[in-house]
Amino acid sequence: MPNTYNVKTYNEIAVKGLKKLDPEKYYLNGSGNVDAVLLRSYDMNQQDLPESLLAIARAGAGVNNIPVEACSDAGVVVMNTPGANANAVKELVIANLLTIARPMIEGANWVKQLPKTNLAENVEKGKKKFVGTEIHGKTLGIVGLGHIGRIIANDAVALGMDVVIYDPYVSVEAAWQVSREVERVDELKQLLEISDYITIHVPLLESTKAMINKVSLQDIKEGAVLLNFARGELVDTEAIVDALNSGKLKNYVADFADEKLFGQEGVRILPHLGASTIEAEENCAVMAAKELAHFLETGNVRNSVNFPRVELPYRGLTRIAIAHHNVPNMVGQFTTKIAENQLNIGDMINRSRNTIAYTLIDLDNVTSTINHEKLKQALEQIEGIIRVRIIKGDY
Repeated sequence: MPNTYNVKTYNEIAVKGLKKLDPEKYYLNGSGNVDAVLLRSYDMNQQDLPESLLAIARAGAGVNNIPVEACSDAGVVVMNTPGANANAVKELVIANLLTIARPMIEGANWVKQLPKTNLAENVEKGKKKFVGTEIHGKTLGIVGLGHIGRIIANDAVALGMDVVIYDPYVSVEAAWQVSREVERVDELKQLLEISDYITIHVPLLESTKAMINKVSLQDIKEGAVLLNFARGELVDTEAIVDALNSGKLKNYVADFADEKLFGQEGVRILPHLGASTIEAEENCAVMAAKELAHFLETGNVRNSVNFPRVELPYRGLTRIAIAHHNVPNMVGQFTTKIAENQLNIGDMINRSRNTIAYTLIDLDNVTSTINHEKLKQALEQIEGIIRVRIIKGDY
């Protein structure tokens, strides 16, 4: 009989994703202990974590709605879906680049309010108010070269823009995925000084909070346009208002409502539409469900924000998954306890991430006589253990 899991869902998770959870193994919102949570933007920060909780999968990239530190302390793996909604955000950014450069939305709204009589004549007389500029030949500065930043860079190059990127942590893999025509700068100041348009695509961290502020805005090119489809807190709103009023900044486009910006000239606020496409919601749900199932069934960890990536092929035997503090001699103590229980190790992997370490151990014993509870209790006695889980083999 396969292991079964109770998965609590919050928000409306796309059916296409939920179908990835085998109904013979997963009970959605069933009674009893919660083994895993699947959510989108639901805020869990004020909730107590159930002792039974093993994992949380976020159908999206941001995890500000999840108490990640508390999850780490409890040995709960938090996963997200980087890149699943990247195309949706990219298209929205490109659309706003075009509609800010060419004020077609304002023009269309103006035409709507004209009288029907002499319409063509009145349109020709008034259209000069909506003369725009072309983005071809302009410089686009991209802050952050993650999944979204990379595909925006490539599409902007295809549209004839000069593209510069700033990302002090850019990986070799990311660099290989962007056009050779993209230029990298070493400081944010350099990017701000030369860019006609700037778009931000970095996570919200203590180091990135209000990274666009009164000081950095002094470096921005006169009349530049700033787009923010990452997180509202990445900018200092009051500094943005001052820069707009002084003419230093021409436009600010954001996907996040902020009452300080309401009625401000040069501001366009969207109702958080970044990932609001049918395709993006399905992609995120499918990816989150697969990650969750893969972890629960095999112990392997993918796309976690608090645990290391760990992959060990699962052969269907008994597997021990151990979350522990990243301190010396932990693995040696595990193997000793396993040997004391007269068990053999068939395979093993250990990885760490900051203060957290994670070990998978496959037992070579193909038998149903293993005393799982006794083995679990023996391992839990080791100082530095956070959580021990035993995945029973398919024998």
